[in-house]
Amino acid sequence: MSIEIRGPLELPARREDIVLQTADELTLVGELAVPESSDPVATLVTLHPLPTAGGFMDSHIIRKAAARLPALADLAVLRFNTRGTTSPRGTSDGAFDGGAAEQFDVAAAMDFVRERGLPRPWLLGWSFGTELALKYGRQHDVEGIILLSPPLHRATEAEVAAWAGDDVEVVILVPELDDYLRPAEARERFAAIPHANLIAVEGGKHLWVGESQTRRVLTEIVAAVNPAALPLPNEWPVA
Repeated sequence: MSIEIRGPLELPARREDIVLQTADELTLVGELAVPESSDPVATLVTLHPLPTAGGFMDSHIIRKAAARLPALADLAVLRFNTRGTTSPRGTSDGAFDGGAAEQFDVAAAMDFVRERGLPRPWLLGWSFGTELALKYGRQHDVEGIILLSPPLHRATEAEVAAWAGDDVEVVILVPELDDYLRPAEARERFAAIPHANLIAVEGGKHLWVGESQTRRVLTEIVAAVNPAALPLPNEWPVA
């Protein structure tokens, strides 16, 4: 007997409420999810959409990555609220700073990854989170970055181009019908990174609403980080 994997279904994993301490003495709340009975093969450090527009650690793609990918792809998933952001997990200290002081939030998450010995970290940013990944990801030891619906409102041309000189994978998912940056313009604006893998998602929208879009995004994440786990199943066995 099995059940369909969709919506808010949470698959088995070891889940732990965590706190992150920033260099400017703030406490951020979050969660770490790891495979239930094995070591993770890689780590997703997630960076959520714009908090002033409702983004938080439970934004649906990030929540579903944490709910499914430890079980389906042997990944550790770290998610947290950036400064001043609230979710059912709680409220992180501080106040939204437009992407400036949030560099300390990214650093705190990467410090946690290093202290826990979590393997092969990737930054997974969505919308505002992609700006943080682009602006600050090069300061840290990451295997790659995955950018979902990048608006490129805050990351400068120079900050984007700087990734050309790094041996770090850059995967970019651009929805065909995005509200801010569509594939044709995205190809121009990311052309400064010759090794970037830009994936135009037909029919995709900025918020990736719907199970088919969720599955496409999670599949592309796993294709980058642990392709041996593909194809992702659509059903989960139950007793």
